[in-house]
Amino acid sequence: MKYFENILIVGSGGREHALGWKILNEPNVKKVYHANGNGGTFENIPISPIEIEKLASFAKDRKCFTIVGPELPLSLGIVDLFNANDLPIFGPTKNAAMLETSKKYSKTFMKENSIPTSEFQVFDNSSNAIKYVEKLDYDVVIKADGLASGKGVFVTKSKQEAFEAIHLLLDKKIFGEEVSKEIVIEKKIIGEEVSVIALCDGNSFILLDPCKDHKRLLDNNNGPNTGGMGSYSPVSTLSDEEIHIFSKKIFKPTLNGMSKIGNPFKGFLYAGLLLEEKSKTPYVLEYNVRMGDPECQPLMMRMESDLLDYLIASHNQSLDSIEPIKWKNKHSVCIIMATKGYPSKIQMGYPIKGLENMDRNDLKVFHSGTQLSSSNELLTNGGRVLGVTSLGNHIEDARFNAYENVAKISWGNDDQYYRKDIAKSTTNLCG
Repeated sequence: MKYFENILIVGSGGREHALGWKILNEPNVKKVYHANGNGGTFENIPISPIEIEKLASFAKDRKCFTIVGPELPLSLGIVDLFNANDLPIFGPTKNAAMLETSKKYSKTFMKENSIPTSEFQVFDNSSNAIKYVEKLDYDVVIKADGLASGKGVFVTKSKQEAFEAIHLLLDKKIFGEEVSKEIVIEKKIIGEEVSVIALCDGNSFILLDPCKDHKRLLDNNNGPNTGGMGSYSPVSTLSDEEIHIFSKKIFKPTLNGMSKIGNPFKGFLYAGLLLEEKSKTPYVLEYNVRMGDPECQPLMMRMESDLLDYLIASHNQSLDSIEPIKWKNKHSVCIIMATKGYPSKIQMGYPIKGLENMDRNDLKVFHSGTQLSSSNELLTNGGRVLGVTSLGNHIEDARFNAYENVAKISWGNDDQYYRKDIAKSTTNLCG
């Protein structure tokens, strides 16, 4: 296997910080560059993730192996550009990325390939969408077709809530004209939600240990959807048989279906699954075509194997010849600390206090919305600011460790916010 001394990570969130932290501690790696990074990452370069031509030039000059973190550069075709210039990169092509960039595309793909997902219809007109919902005898989930940073999903509890979501997406266009040009309305299913992520090389795949994500802003899974307020791994309530079913019924037909239409999938494939409350049938809520955030943080804390080996094997289409990933026999919990007001209006630029002595074997603070000032002071620079991530022998130990250290961190006039119930119980009932 060819090794790379220089790594370029595209993105600036907690996921990218965690990936860079893991790889920087692996053999043969000398430099990890972040484009454009944050206040906690290293070797930041002033190139935006969407400036894909500049990124290609940088990667070529420094002989980098490139890892794409967020979905936006994937949607712009960064992998296609790198492939055309014979530059090694980890991630799916623009066409393959449509599994995430278009909810309509992904739901239609699942239906055509017999991948379990809830009943759905697509609308581009609010009047027709409202007439459809009026006739239903069940609650619905309403999704913007395009990318909305994890916020374009409305899990409704009444017809009135559904009508309001339709109005916000199709009439008010709160996420922009293109993002909600169309919407998907699907049947709401009650059950336990779990995140399962696979490393894919177009033909083969390796499942990472499952995670549990907490998408809603407020405790007890209330409030609006966010990019994620916390996560933990492993998910002890899942059996080996259930994980085998995920492989057989979801990931294998997904890879086969993408190859069949000429879009082989290489990269991280994230399936947000819901285990139906009574039957335990796994339904795909959504695909992401990149590593989850905040799922990445506990996974990187627990991964014992060298991640870069698997990313290179994916690029080389040789995952079927590499040994299984080794995981620490530990539990990990990530608590997202956000600025009050997220995911709506927020204030930025607050100095962050209390981060001393938080870089230990059992604790790591991954940065998302942070930046360094001209005087090297760490400031808030976004809605989700930090991911306090811990290890423990038991889930309770990891949870206690994380929250004990969250309590030491502050900014502004008590402007930090976090959920108090991450990893509190082994179930997470969602729709």
